Amino acid sequence: MPLTQSLLIIVVLIATSAFFSLAEISLAASRRLRLRQMADEGEARAEKVLRFQEQPGRYFTVVQIGLNAVAILGGVVGEGALTPYFAQAFELAFSVDTAQRLAFAASFVSIIAIFLVFADLFPKRLGMNEPERLAIRLAPAMQFFITLLGPVVWLFMRCTDLLFKLLGLPSQRDDKITSADILAMTEAGAQAGVLAVREQQVIANVFELDTRLVSSVMTSRDRIVWLHKDDTETVLRARIVAEPFSAYPVCEGDIDHVLGYVDAKDMFHRVLSGEPLHFDKGLPLHKALVIPDRLTLTEVLEQFRQAGEDFAIVVNEYSLVVGVITLNDVMSTVMGDLVPPSDEEPQIVRRDDNSWLIDGVTPIQDVQRALDIDELPHADEYETLAGFLMVMLRRVPKRTDCVSWGGFTFEVMDVDSHRIDQVMVTRGGPATAKAAA
Repeated sequence: MPLTQSLLIIVVLIATSAFFSLAEISLAASRRLRLRQMADEGEARAEKVLRFQEQPGRYFTVVQIGLNAVAILGGVVGEGALTPYFAQAFELAFSVDTAQRLAFAASFVSIIAIFLVFADLFPKRLGMNEPERLAIRLAPAMQFFITLLGPVVWLFMRCTDLLFKLLGLPSQRDDKITSADILAMTEAGAQAGVLAVREQQVIANVFELDTRLVSSVMTSRDRIVWLHKDDTETVLRARIVAEPFSAYPVCEGDIDHVLGYVDAKDMFHRVLSGEPLHFDKGLPLHKALVIPDRLTLTEVLEQFRQAGEDFAIVVNEYSLVVGVITLNDVMSTVMGDLVPPSDEEPQIVRRDDNSWLIDGVTPIQDVQRALDIDELPHADEYETLAGFLMVMLRRVPKRTDCVSWGGFTFEVMDVDSHRIDQVMVTRGGPATAKAAA
């Protein structure tokens, strides 16, 4: 066979192999969300690519038939076309037998190199750059080959399905999108500059609502400002001036006997209107929404939506009040740093690059985020930093107690009536703990 004709055949084989390589990688790398968007915009070929992804067996069978057939033909044609010319060159310096062996090796390596670069590496890198656009362009041609090679494809498909069945493996692709997938995409978007870091954090906080319990963001029992039903107007005025909040639980006798709540707006309206500020004289008492302390924040939002309320009393399994929560508490958790800081002292204060002063009731997720810790031991047994210390020490911590974990030292700085007020966290601090983690 003349050299020109052999080279022409090799070029055709390389182009064919490149086509199948491109078809393979573009389908595998195509994003379903992008394809669905293109289909919704009227691109009919995107629907075909989506169907190929749902049932990829026949598609990849044709690809492998094409690639293997081309590889075999390329080896045969290439060896026959190039070996004589390499042999002539090597005979100038070696014997005929040695020249033939070297010519065969040189021809073999040359064909592999050419196919590797032009039929494999280049098309696959090209397909990774714009997979969806290339996949929809190649879809009609692949459908033609699937139809043309129908009987052969059917035979190989049955053999492959049987092998999957014997091994107990799923034969279809699982395309369920999880929250982890979405978070990974948003992190990639933040790294690429498409999303701002704070915007990415807001999205992460939204998914965190389903794992954080109401106890992680509620106002705890010892910090609740509540009113007696029989308080005089003077007492009520003094209370709302000293401790202004949007709503106040109203109780009878003690905090565990909640009658309802009063909205601060109603109180201010009556004060400005000159009306008496007393529950027996028209001050409206709203029915309180009562929720259990084991709800997630997602469930709390649903409770607020169903009840049309933005304030709730949190009780434990013994029907004792353990805290209160507002819609603003939940939304502040979602918005994170985007919400302007309140007048209250922040729960986490960074002293320098390697130390933090943290309130004991700080949600453990916020502590992990501030310290950049992926996980903590026994994470399902506590909700706050104080709970973490109690679990690690297996007792109520005392002042100067320490716990070391993950390169950090947690030292209790202040305790008030068994409540951990302040914890000093030091990166790489010496382990002087009285009780080891």
